[in-house]
Amino acid sequence: MPIASMHLTRRLALVLALTALAPVARAASPAAPDAACTGLLQQSYLRLQDEKPQSLCQYRGKVVVVVNTASFCGFTSQYEGLEALYARYRDRGLVVLGFPSNDFSQETGSNKQIADFCENTFGVKFPMFTKSTVTGKDAIPLFRELAAKTQTPPRWNFYKYVIARDGTQVTAFQSTTDPASRPFIQEIEKQLALR
Repeated sequence: MPIASMHLTRRLALVLALTALAPVARAASPAAPDAACTGLLQQSYLRLQDEKPQSLCQYRGKVVVVVNTASFCGFTSQYEGLEALYARYRDRGLVVLGFPSNDFSQETGSNKQIADFCENTFGVKFPMFTKSTVTGKDAIPLFRELAAKTQTPPRWNFYKYVIARDGTQVTAFQSTTDPASRPFIQEIEKQLALR
């Protein structure tokens, strides 16, 4: 084989080898995690409306209310109070995050049915996520971490957790706590006042 052909063959083999390795190198270097995002919020879940992933890190620095919801529960009317709370305080840094769950056998609908129900019945505008498990060993990581921090997993639908702006302090509220109740509002306002 002439020398020129050998060099061309070696170059071609090198180019092919580098081309084959390039995608592996790109895949092996994932984007760096957001250092400013706390452990509680450093996770993603599928949005209820379009089932696309949404990072909770976008809510860092806000007061976050996390609530497990259900469409056929005695507390379902709390959607209205949660939406009013969100509308009243969102400009001051509050966000409400809803996680529908059938853990207590009162959310049997599909994600589309839940989305339609929330929007058409209660005008829910706060972020909602797809149906999730919120109790037990199969609970999604967010609810496992909230239960660990407060020593109390959701005991029923519309159990509420208030996460402070720093993302580390969490206060739990029973399902019977109405979103407009004085103790709940006082906790929200206290956390909103902290910077």
